[in-house]
Amino acid sequence: MTTRALAAWLVLSAGGWPGPLLAGADADDYAEPLRRAPAQLSLTSSQEQAVGIRVEQPLALRSAPQIEAYGTVLDPVALANDMGRVETTRVAAAAAQAEATRLEHLYRDDAQVSLKASQAAQAQSAEASAQARAAALGFSLQWGPLASWSAGQRRALLEALTHGRQLLVRADVPAHPLGSTVDRHAVVVIDGVNVSARVLGPLRRTDGPAQTAGWLLQLERTPGALGPGARIEVRLQAAATSGLLVPAEALVYAEKGSYVYRRHRTSSAAGFHYEAVPVRPLSRVGSAWLVEGLAPDDQVVVQGAGVLWSLQGVGSFSAAEEEHD
Repeated sequence: MTTRALAAWLVLSAGGWPGPLLAGADADDYAEPLRRAPAQLSLTSSQEQAVGIRVEQPLALRSAPQIEAYGTVLDPVALANDMGRVETTRVAAAAAQAEATRLEHLYRDDAQVSLKASQAAQAQSAEASAQARAAALGFSLQWGPLASWSAGQRRALLEALTHGRQLLVRADVPAHPLGSTVDRHAVVVIDGVNVSARVLGPLRRTDGPAQTAGWLLQLERTPGALGPGARIEVRLQAAATSGLLVPAEALVYAEKGSYVYRRHRTSSAAGFHYEAVPVRPLSRVGSAWLVEGLAPDDQVVVQGAGVLWSLQGVGSFSAAEEEHD
């Protein structure tokens, strides 16, 4: 028996369909309006017990979880090569542009420069500019926040890396959104010693096979020598986030976002009224989610959200059903 059919049978056995849904109509009559928009839903106490609805108030929480990651020491030779490519292509593009401009002026002044020579110089200038843009884009993808540094800052960093005074580490986190906010300080474990690291920013180029999100870390005064390619343990610190904690099974995912069901007591024969409230998930905390969009005194359906979805006919699925699959 499907979830929807089971819910229908349970509610019928507990006293029939909720009043706002039936009004003398059969299943085909109410199914289409419910698909068009989330309808309001009411249940009596016996119907609520029959389908196993349970409500709780969300818990206010401020969370700053640690993010386990693995780090790879980056090769300063690769940084030097990429910096050199950016600089040489930039200079070449500027020189080609100057030559193209010079020949164009000579051609216009009838100074014995052919149109063909002027056009060839324009083509070379366009090619050099494209190579410069490609080098800059590749550097931004590979080295992330270093792309916004000045040339002097990058040269100072490269000198420190060359003499072993600093290290650059790529910290990779599997299945973690790159847009998540991470604290500027991280911890790197080297030979059992915790070393403080500075988080420079996210790296836009993901690790191809692992499809991991990456952050660039800068280390100083590391114990022992670490060569390029060395793997180390990294603990990133997620930025502190405040919200209300609800169980994962309370969340329902729809086409327009995530929401939970909120219960209100009514004065009519139907004991409780339920409405879908849009929420924004902030971070996962164990088997629950920290969300915003609710009030601390809200009565949130923490068990039976899938049944309400079935009764309501919204084309979506619950977080618990997603994890179960």
